Amino acid sequence: MHYIILAALLAATAFAGTQFSSINNQVGSGSGTSYTVQGEGHITGVRVWESGNLVYGIQLRYGDIWSSRAGLSSGQMQTLELWDDEVIIQISGKWSHYITWIQFITNKGRFLIAGGPSGNTFNMYPQHPGAELCSISGRYHGALTGFAAQWNVISESNGSRGKMR
Repeated sequence: MHYIILAALLAATAFAGTQFSSINNQVGSGSGTSYTVQGEGHITGVRVWESGNLVYGIQLRYGDIWSSRAGLSSGQMQTLELWDDEVIIQISGKWSHYITWIQFITNKGRFLIAGGPSGNTFNMYPQHPGAELCSISGRYHGALTGFAAQWNVISESNGSRGKMR
C-alpha cells in the first residue's frame, strides 16, 4: 500500500512540475548552429550584442553566473541587470532571415532593446500566471537566425536571487 501511495505522490509531483511550463515556437529562418542558454534559478541579467539592424548574441545571468553566449559578441553590447523582485515576463521583436530587433520586458516595466525594428513581428510570453523566462534557444549564422523562449514558474526554494542592484 505504501508503494502505491509513494508512486501516486511522485506522479503528482512530476505533473505539478511540468504543468507550469511553456515554450514558444522558434521565429526566424533557423539556419546555422543551434544554441541553448539555461541555468539554475532565476535570471538576474541579460546581455545582447547588436550591430546595425541585427542581433548577434545573447547571454543570460543566473544568480551571479553568466551563461555561455548564444551567437557572437559582434557590435555594441546592451546590458539589463534585474532587481531582486524582478523577472522577465515578455520578449518582443522582429525577424526576417535574421533576428533584427529584440526587446526583453520585466514585471517592473523595465526593458532592454537591441537591433533595428524591421521585418515580421513576434511576441513571446508565458502561458501561466507567475511564470518567468527561464531559458532561450535557437540558431545563429553570423547573427541570430532563430529564437525561442521557455517559461517556468520557479519556486523560491530552487531559485536563488541575485544582489539588489
